[in-house]
Amino acid sequence: MDNYVVTFARGFGTGGKEIASRLAAELGIHCYENRILTLASQMSGLDEKLFEEVNEKMRITGGFSNFLKGLPRSRQYISRNEKFVSDDTLFEYQKKIIENLSDTESCVIVGKCADWILRGRDNVISIYIEASRDFCIRRTMEHMGVTEETASTTIEHTDKYRADYYQYYTNGNYWTNPINYDITLNSEKVGVENCVKLIREYLKIKKLI
Repeated sequence: MDNYVVTFARGFGTGGKEIASRLAAELGIHCYENRILTLASQMSGLDEKLFEEVNEKMRITGGFSNFLKGLPRSRQYISRNEKFVSDDTLFEYQKKIIENLSDTESCVIVGKCADWILRGRDNVISIYIEASRDFCIRRTMEHMGVTEETASTTIEHTDKYRADYYQYYTNGNYWTNPINYDITLNSEKVGVENCVKLIREYLKIKKLI
C-alpha cells in the first residue's frame, strides 16, 4: 500500500486529539484537524469551476498537503454553545480535501466525518476514542483551567454539536455507533500511550505499515 489514512472521532476531553497527534508523530506523518476547516473556508470563496481546476491541479502536483502545512495549528478549545447549523457547501470542500489527502499521502485526520467520507477504502482505518464523563471532566478542567461546571457544560455542548454534525452529514448515522469504526478504545482504561500502541499494532495487522 503506497499510503494510508487513520481517521479519529472522539468525545471531548477523552484525549483523542492527543492520541491522534502522538500516533502521527511516531509514524512520521501529518495530523490534520482544524486546518482542513480553515482551508475549506478559504476555498469556499471560489466558484465551483475554479475550485475543480485547483483540485485537479493539486492532484497532479501532490495534493492539498502543502497548503495545509502552511496554515497555523489551532490550539484553542472551542465550546460550541450554539445549535448545529448545516453548511453543505463548506462540507463539500472539506470532503474533497479529505479525499485528496487520502489519495496523495499517509496522514491522520481528526473529525470532519472523515471515517464516513473515506469508508470502504482499503487504505483507511477508523478509530473512535471515548471515556467516562468523570474522566473527561477532570481532563478538561486540567487542560482548560476551568471549573467542573464549565468543563461539564463544554463537554455536553461540544459532543452534542459533533453528534448532530455527524448525523446530518452521514444521512442519519449515529456518531458513537461502534459499527462505524475499526476500533473503539476507552482512553481512561487503556491510557493514551497504550492506545497509540494498539492502533500501531492494528496498522501492522492490516499490513498498512
